[in-house]
Amino acid sequence: MYLAKQKTELFDGSIEPLFGGVFGIYGHGNVAGIGEALWKYRQELPYFRGQNEQGMAHTAIAYAKAHRGRRVMGVTTSIGPGATNMVTAAALAHVNRLPVLFLPGDIFTTRRPDPVLQQLENPHSPLTSVNDCFIPVSQFFDRITHPEQLLQSLPQAVQTLMHPTTRGPVTLSLPQDTQTEAYEFPLEFFREQVHYISRPQPDSREVERAAAVLKQSRRPLIIAGGGVHYSGAEEALREFAESRGIPVAETQAGKGSLSSEHRLSLGGIGVTGTAAANAIAREADCILAIGTRLGDFTTASKSLFHREEVPIIALNTSPMDTAKVSGRKIIGDALAGLKTLDGALGDWAAIETHESTVAQAKADWNAMRAEIMAPQNSLPTDAQVLGAVEKCVGEKDVIVCAAGGMPGELHKLWNVRDPLAYHLEYGYSCMGYEIAGGLGVKMALPEREVYVVVGDGSYLMLHTELLTARQLGYKINVILLDNHGFGCINRLQKACGSSPYGNIMGREPQVDFAANAKSYGCHAKKVNNLEELQQTLRENRTVNLPCVTVIETDPEQGSPGTAWWDVAIPEQSNEPGVRKAFKEYQTQKQTIYPRSPR
Repeated sequence: MYLAKQKTELFDGSIEPLFGGVFGIYGHGNVAGIGEALWKYRQELPYFRGQNEQGMAHTAIAYAKAHRGRRVMGVTTSIGPGATNMVTAAALAHVNRLPVLFLPGDIFTTRRPDPVLQQLENPHSPLTSVNDCFIPVSQFFDRITHPEQLLQSLPQAVQTLMHPTTRGPVTLSLPQDTQTEAYEFPLEFFREQVHYISRPQPDSREVERAAAVLKQSRRPLIIAGGGVHYSGAEEALREFAESRGIPVAETQAGKGSLSSEHRLSLGGIGVTGTAAANAIAREADCILAIGTRLGDFTTASKSLFHREEVPIIALNTSPMDTAKVSGRKIIGDALAGLKTLDGALGDWAAIETHESTVAQAKADWNAMRAEIMAPQNSLPTDAQVLGAVEKCVGEKDVIVCAAGGMPGELHKLWNVRDPLAYHLEYGYSCMGYEIAGGLGVKMALPEREVYVVVGDGSYLMLHTELLTARQLGYKINVILLDNHGFGCINRLQKACGSSPYGNIMGREPQVDFAANAKSYGCHAKKVNNLEELQQTLRENRTVNLPCVTVIETDPEQGSPGTAWWDVAIPEQSNEPGVRKAFKEYQTQKQTIYPRSPR
């Protein structure tokens, strides 16, 4: 009942239930306790049954991401493998700073029936259960050994889920016997409560120092991260960039912060970034990083703009993220921080020639992009498939992806005109997120068409939530690129000098992915070329079932990169290619990390 009484304010000012429901798979550790309660309150708090514990957790996380952290879902499982199947999803949510409530069953607190089925017996500590695996991947963890503890833990859990500085996964471990105990909670505990997302205000001294640094620059660059979206700061960012003449590059989580058609939009930055964004980054004399944790893909393993003379200003709600740079920091909400910084800059703007340089870099990149995505007569590449798909989707249609080579191609090549139209899980790059995540996006944004781009490797890892989508009546459009293995990592393996092995499984036996999808009740078809792909995608817009469209792609071809990525090469090897790659790696590493001992 407590969860059902929590409300939240959305960006448009409307008030909605905080929890969109609870996904679950019942077992002996939760069916008679929390399961009975979910049945009783099924009208106030909907219950959805998944097919795989990790998959339904991914769906819950994607639901929260599509709501920009304003709404969340719970996930319940039994004890043992049901619980530990969610640990991967918990790590994904933690890395991406996304809210989800995990409610795994646990062993008896009384220990009378020990060891119970699926109990982990630790000879050194009877306190330990498999749910302790959630501790390092949760922003808040508690084991409820008495119902009265919920008076403290539930408000703390909701606070952690909703506050921008702590937002992430919460785990409340529920012992099997505790779930069934009665307790007279005060009625006040169950009153309706509306949660408003906090906007931490920046310290005026930090803003003034950052403004002083930015005023000294002539060729600054903004890097927009996911914090722009979670703050709803897209319009403020556009106005700030235009008035100050500063181009904007985007992380995976921040893509769509500025329309790809905007004159100051450079697209993705870093290892998977555009040639335009990376070229401007190399020449920038100041970096304003907004709502990004500056991971190695964004910074090209600190090779892109980490010159000693280039200050980095980090605007972020997380003190940990602002501490990653040696420049100036502004701890605060992205929207509030941008507005305050704008006021402190007076009439300052970047030099006029900076915008013309940006325009030329963007024009050069657009010509390169068109060539990369142009259809050929041979087996299509991932980029060429995206070129075909882009012609079939609407401005507000959502593209979903997570792992393999496609996130890089999307970050680099996909044009975004709506802030909610690009949904990539690339903090954890978790294979298997795609289809489950697509379902979560559709549940959050049912009025939009959702397109899931997934490789055959990720599909084989976790595709069973197609059945959940069919059962719940949600249509998602899955585009399955079959390169007969792990094509992306196969290319990386060869780039590291190794012989290709263990990644491409070959074309025999042929997996009939369309038949597999049809067995779940989906509308499915395998197409032979890009023209058939486009025709099928257009036809599928009138289909009210989950749609799966399969196309074979070339595993050997990826679009060219324009930034370095630190992937360690073996120091000793009998392979000539590896020895050559190691020498090149050492040279590059000494250039990027001159103080490195090796």
